[in-house]
Amino acid sequence: MTDSYWTEVAMNKIDMLIKNGLIFDGTGSEPFKADIGISSDKILFVDKKTKVNADRIIDAKNMAVAPGFIDTHSHSEFTLLADPRAEGKVCQGITTEINGNCGLSAAPLYGEALHQRKEDLKELDIRERWARFNQYFHILEKQGIAINFLTLAGHGNIRASVIGYEDKLFDDIELKRMQTLLKKAISEGAVGLSTGLIYPPGVYSETEELIELCKVLSHAFNPFPPPFSKGGKLGFGIYTTHMRSEGGQLIESIEETIRIGREAGIKVHISHIKTSGKENWHKVGHVISLMEESRTEGVSLTCDAYPYTASSTDLDTVLPAWVYSGGREGELKRLKNSRIREKIKKQILDAHPLKNYWKKIYISSVSTEKNRWMEGRSLHSIAGIKGKEPVEILFDILIEERLMVSAIFASMHEGNMKQFLSLPYCMIGTDSAARSFSGPTYRGKPHPRGFGSFPRFLGKYIRGENLMSMSEGIRKITSLPAQTFGIHKRGMIKRGAYADIVIFDHEKIIDRATFKNPFLKPEGIRYVFINGVPALWEGHLTGSKSGKILRHGR
Repeated sequence: MTDSYWTEVAMNKIDMLIKNGLIFDGTGSEPFKADIGISSDKILFVDKKTKVNADRIIDAKNMAVAPGFIDTHSHSEFTLLADPRAEGKVCQGITTEINGNCGLSAAPLYGEALHQRKEDLKELDIRERWARFNQYFHILEKQGIAINFLTLAGHGNIRASVIGYEDKLFDDIELKRMQTLLKKAISEGAVGLSTGLIYPPGVYSETEELIELCKVLSHAFNPFPPPFSKGGKLGFGIYTTHMRSEGGQLIESIEETIRIGREAGIKVHISHIKTSGKENWHKVGHVISLMEESRTEGVSLTCDAYPYTASSTDLDTVLPAWVYSGGREGELKRLKNSRIREKIKKQILDAHPLKNYWKKIYISSVSTEKNRWMEGRSLHSIAGIKGKEPVEILFDILIEERLMVSAIFASMHEGNMKQFLSLPYCMIGTDSAARSFSGPTYRGKPHPRGFGSFPRFLGKYIRGENLMSMSEGIRKITSLPAQTFGIHKRGMIKRGAYADIVIFDHEKIIDRATFKNPFLKPEGIRYVFINGVPALWEGHLTGSKSGKILRHGR
């Protein structure tokens, strides 16, 4: 940079000066000491000794300064409308979320897709309605949000808007309608397509349907059509997937994902990768070999994980897939039919014969007051209190709560999880909605990953267990997701980048949230800036709403 540039910097007052910090710039390079100047929403300079006038100065001596963390896998579409503060995410140092995962996004919402979401919106007292992403973005921007919001288009939304929740294959007309909806979502800012292949209606789709939809992404985003060469660069469009199986059919599910990436010529990303169930823990080596081989062959494959050995999702995922047909009302009708209920029961018990299975499923949230006492208890424990079989309790809860039940499943192996976390192309995602420490999202006993994933990764697994260097760990939660999802001018500390910055004590950072008490702030994070505005100052939330909608990552 020229002398005239520095003269201009010195003559003008800047908004914020962060001095004496140890800079982890997000690239994976060794940290260095430097000062950072912020003007408006951008980083003006990163330099060792620059004399400037600043409105506010932070002495970051003995602290780490890093780019804002990027939550690769979030589900905040509706909670941000109910409460835009996103306190559980901000306190972790998260400045950007990637939403629209597992096949569920804010839009499109037409027909049965909208009808299916009405109870979710009602539970959070969300009165606005929309059909398209542009309409949804307008609502978010009008109220303001604390963090940056990027989204994928959910395949579940698209399929339900066209075909509904019936167990059926598409025809040519329906495929064209789905492709049109996806094109519209992309034109309005969505950065890719996500699937949730254990949930309705994604569970009813075949691989060919997904390939044809992903070809839309390939055409819209990628500069060169397939086949692409080893090391070739794809565009920013991406296919992310909650695969058909993370247990018994795990290998086949990964093979399907790779096939979609290869045949559609699109980047693929495996959501919350895991080996679920003790009987599947031995598959970790095969899983990693498959991914490594596909990458060597030119498929652009990445993944994310959260640093916990328990997962969380809807309780009704325990049911056979055929039970979901027809949407919420069809599912409830089957559960209430005694003859069909016996058939469901037999299939569940055949698949999970051990009593220990029910001890590892915990209710995390319900929608009615009368069942609030169940939150935090296992189905085995609730069954003992009620004097019924756990499987009967499962049916009763789903019916009484009209399926609005979340659960936690303890099914993973820590060693396998650490192997996944160590992969250079594995990122961190909370797999959680943004919640706050009061207000409409302060309810139930949600998975602590929504309040502790990033401090846990940096504190427990990097500092505590030396899983990798701090520089590499920060790269995996900053520049790597920014590059993977095409997020512009974020994920690195450099001149001209947006001022999304986290300042933390790398000797103290750690999570505090637990399964019994998830609504606890982590320790060690002192400051969080989002687009140059303090969202966390000296450890205290400011209530700022400086987040932006990142259409196509911009």
